[in-house]
Parts: sequence; C-alpha cells; structure tokens
Amino acid sequence: MSDSFRRFADSVPLMMWRSDPEGATIHHNECWLDFTGRSLDEELALDWRRGLHPDDFERHARVVADAFAAREPFTVEFRLRRHDGAYRWLLDTARPLVEDGTFRGYLGSCFDITDRKHAEEHIEHALAEKETLLAEVYHRVRNNLQVMVSLIGLYGRAAPDPCRGSFEALGQRVRAIALVQQHLHEAPHIASIDVKDYLHRLASGLGQLRRAGRIGVQVGGTGTGLVEPRTANALGMIVAEIVAECLDATAESVACTIAIEIQAAAGAPVRLSIVSGLSEAAEAGRPNVPKLGPRLIAAYAAQAEIAVTGTAAPDDPLLLHLPETRMAG
Repeated sequence: MSDSFRRFADSVPLMMWRSDPEGATIHHNECWLDFTGRSLDEELALDWRRGLHPDDFERHARVVADAFAAREPFTVEFRLRRHDGAYRWLLDTARPLVEDGTFRGYLGSCFDITDRKHAEEHIEHALAEKETLLAEVYHRVRNNLQVMVSLIGLYGRAAPDPCRGSFEALGQRVRAIALVQQHLHEAPHIASIDVKDYLHRLASGLGQLRRAGRIGVQVGGTGTGLVEPRTANALGMIVAEIVAECLDATAESVACTIAIEIQAAAGAPVRLSIVSGLSEAAEAGRPNVPKLGPRLIAAYAAQAEIAVTGTAAPDDPLLLHLPETRMAG
C-alpha cells in the first residue's frame, strides 16, 4: 500500500479501512483511529472486530464472508464501540480493489448513522403506540355502537306499529356504521387506504348484514386509488346508505344489486360511479320509513370534501369525485 494512499485516506473526514485479498485489515485511517481511541498498530494487532456489538458480530461476519467469496461490493450496518465505551451505529460500504485484473482486497468507508437509527426506533415506537391507541378507540366505538343498536331495538319493540319500520331502519344503519369502522380498522395501511380493496371487503360485509343473499354489491374499475381515512370513512358510509335505501325500497323477497365503478388514474383524483339497480319485480318497500338517503349522502360527502352529483338511478348514476390526497409521499 503506497504512502500516497495513506496520506489520502488520512485526510478524508470519514472512517476508512482497507483489507488484503485474504480479508485481513491492513489499514485504518486517522478518522477511524480517532473513533476507537487506539493506534494503528493496536488496531491491526488486536483485530478491530472485538469492538463490534455482540449482537452484530455474526451477521457482520456473514455479510463480509459472502461478499469476499463473490468479490462483490457490500453494505452492512453494525454497532462499534467508541473510545468512550458508547456503541455507535455505522453504515459500512466497501468495494473490491482490482489492479491489472488482480484482486487486491477491499476498500471501505463508514458513516455514523446513530441519529438516523434512533429516529427510526422512535418512529417505530410512535407507530406502535398509535396502533395501540387506534385499537382501543375502535373497540370503544364498536362497544358503544353495539349498545346503541340494543337501545334502538328495545325502543323499536316498544313503539307503535307504524313506527317500528323506522326504528329497524335506524338500527340497520348503526350496524352499517359499525361495519365501516371495522373495515377501516382492518385496512393493511390505515394512513393510505386502497379504495378498491376496501370497498370489496366492505361490500361483502354489507351483503351479509341484512337480507343475506338478496343484496349484491359489485366493485369494478381499473387502477389503484389510495385515500385518507376520513375519505374512506365517508365513502363507506355513502355506500352503506345506498345499500340501505335499496333494501328499504323493496320487499324482503326482492334482490338488490349495487354496481360501483372506480376510476383511479395515476396522479389524478379518484372518481366513482354508483348505480343502484332494483329488480323489475320490486314491490313496495317498508312503510313509514323516511327516505333520508340523499340528505345523508350529501352530509357524508361534505364531511370529506367529496363532490357528489346524481341519484344512483340507472339513468342518473351517483358520481363521486374524491378530493386529492394530502398524504405525504
């Protein structure tokens, strides 16, 4: 190893090392020696790897051995004990040295990434706490909704006959709210929810919630649209309301079909078209049940800044223009 290389390496403000073809370290620069607090002779004689954190030793050795065997570049993270006894995270990047076609060993440099690792650990801890909090909130909401359904049922059974249909419709809508919350909670990534996947799961649940086997919700379209939780919540409530309106308008023996088409082009806001197609054999729905669907849909849409037009009729589809996502990245 030439004196010019030594002078160059010692002037670089990075921890650097060099090995021979057999993998033995033959040089550490001044920045490295300042970190460990030892002289070059001490570092070479005693093997610098004794300063590795015990939990990183085998992983580091495996990565390096595999790279040397293939004579390929490698990158590895590990903790190394500093001169004051503190372990610091280092990112080691090394490349093979080849001169005149002959392999001469490796040259590597290390960056201190301790602050980054601590930040990652903090983020992971914060995410874990957030998931715990969300789970607690979800369970409390679910329990409260179950109590509401029970209370609505009690009042409905005690109400005069003309009012019972309204109480039943209200109870079904509260169950739909609970189902929407469940599927939001079960989303793989709560911060960015895939519209198509979410509606597929929600549609299956709505189809079994009431009049099982006589309500079908079909979700089609192309592209992948990611939305924020508040948008997904409002969208779920709108779909649940359309299903409820379809069921309220038909007899128990009549089948209902809801068709949802999603348009999710890259870089553009997500759009949906929803059609509620009642069977030709539709009969009169439940009497004394107020038709609140349009007002509820408008309210849900306004909460999430969703632009809405249409009535969901076959000749006048309900068109939803979702807001542009404000999620980072």
